[in-house]
Amino acid sequence: MDSDALPSVPGWLRSFLSVLEARALTLVAAATALVLLVVFYYPVATVFVEAVVVDGRPTVEPLVSVLSSRFYLVDIFGFTAYQALLSTIASVALGLPGAWLLARFEFPGRETLRSLTILPFVMPSIMVAIGFVATFGKNGTLNAILQAFGLPTVELLFSLPAIVIAHAFYNAPLVARVTTAAWESVDASAIETARSLGASPTRAFRDVVLPQLLPAVAIGATLTFVFTFASFPIVLALGGFQLATVEVFIYSRIQNLAYAEAAALAVIETVISLGLTYLYLRYEGRQRASGQGARPQPRRSLWPGSWTPREIGTRAGIAVYAVALVAVFVLPIASMLLTSLTGSNGAITPEHYLFLLERQQTGASYQVRPLPAIRNSLLFGGATLLVAVPMGVVLGVLTTRQFRGRAVVDALAMAPLAVSGIVVGLGLLRGLVFGVEAFGTRIQVTGALAIIAAHAVGAYPFVTRSVAPLLGNLDPRLVESARSLGASRVRALVDIELPLVAAGVVAGAAFAFAISIGEFDSTIVLAEGSSSYTMPIAVERYLGRRLGPATAMGCLLLAVTSLSFVVIERFGGRYGGRGGF
Repeated sequence: MDSDALPSVPGWLRSFLSVLEARALTLVAAATALVLLVVFYYPVATVFVEAVVVDGRPTVEPLVSVLSSRFYLVDIFGFTAYQALLSTIASVALGLPGAWLLARFEFPGRETLRSLTILPFVMPSIMVAIGFVATFGKNGTLNAILQAFGLPTVELLFSLPAIVIAHAFYNAPLVARVTTAAWESVDASAIETARSLGASPTRAFRDVVLPQLLPAVAIGATLTFVFTFASFPIVLALGGFQLATVEVFIYSRIQNLAYAEAAALAVIETVISLGLTYLYLRYEGRQRASGQGARPQPRRSLWPGSWTPREIGTRAGIAVYAVALVAVFVLPIASMLLTSLTGSNGAITPEHYLFLLERQQTGASYQVRPLPAIRNSLLFGGATLLVAVPMGVVLGVLTTRQFRGRAVVDALAMAPLAVSGIVVGLGLLRGLVFGVEAFGTRIQVTGALAIIAAHAVGAYPFVTRSVAPLLGNLDPRLVESARSLGASRVRALVDIELPLVAAGVVAGAAFAFAISIGEFDSTIVLAEGSSSYTMPIAVERYLGRRLGPATAMGCLLLAVTSLSFVVIERFGGRYGGRGGF
């Protein structure tokens, strides 16, 4: 800090401010670690303790009962892993052709289609579930189409195929995103060299391109498995308790106040997820360090110059894939919109939206009313930004600095990605919500504060992953020049680095807001009655009674989250697929 700028400040205060500025980054990092400790690690630790301490007595009985039970190991964990494996296979199968299309072809709307691959991180999962109910339900769009062609109807709801298809909707774009980035990083010179040595196009692809794609496919598949292993709203809405995964069963145990059993299940699930996430982070770090190709392959026109049998076969395959994309990605959203505007007599009418207004005016206090749900979602989203963005930026700075133990800090900072919202919600409920004694004072964090804490925990890693790649790509000489001119480390960060990565900060903030708006897992555990319900909770509550109002609320949720997508698409640019999400 320039001493001439504070002529009236006493010398001792100027010295204190100078020392404070010099240590500001360390202090902010310590404050961030403290917040993370209180709102994440302590609640998760509470869950772990409850799995081995019952009624104040240490015991391993809850864990042993789970690990020795065929019901838990086969019916719950086995089915959870099985549906996650099927969902991963479906996501990879649906995502890889999309990566090939985006990486190898040039066509109008290509950049827009590429931008849509961030939708899994923006679109609330409960809204996706509503779209699939409107599509695959008994009176859904699919059966209406089948009946129009005189074909027999099908019933896919509350079945494993419905869960797998919905998971593919959510995770295939993730696979496509990371694989597209890898495909575009393949050096065209290496392929040309292989062809000049006599390799056929198939041999060149197998020996040169495929080895560079497999790591990206493995990363996408690992993330997909982690996400689908801990999936909750989609399984709850499309599978119900008869197809219960670990997450659904933990929720049912919480509802029945069987906290020790829920904690034991949560501990085992968390250990599995953390292990897979750790392997993913290590593998991704090695792949990022390996660098990218010097010259990408040129893209081909989607409309071929000559209609050879090979070109005809390629375009026929693309056409079939386009039909699959429409069926899996477009039809559920279109069905939700159509159902929200279709009355009981089949006519187009706004009656479901009018029902929401009527419920707002005449609904009882215990019923879900739309305006408080919308207000709560917006307020929680804004408050989440105030917590998640500073935390994410600070951790982004730390994870791009070279220091001993950086890998540990990176893993600890990204741990919330591997811990489900149900586990975080259970930990907050049993810890801060119920209260904890500290220094003779009972500390409680309830209501909106607990929900905001849970949302911030789930959101800040996306800020970090949006900011860290940009910080890591900055020329270190910029900071060195500023430091040589007398700027402190914090001043260099604020005046030079952050303005250069402002787009990443804005994109990260949009991610955080969208995640808060769509968060369902922790909110359903922590919400204290209808007064603290959010839009996703309202959608789930309406779904249990009437599909029309549920789709109407889902469309309102879609409108809000679409704004976040526009901001991310505008400011996120292309870097998200390479360094962040």
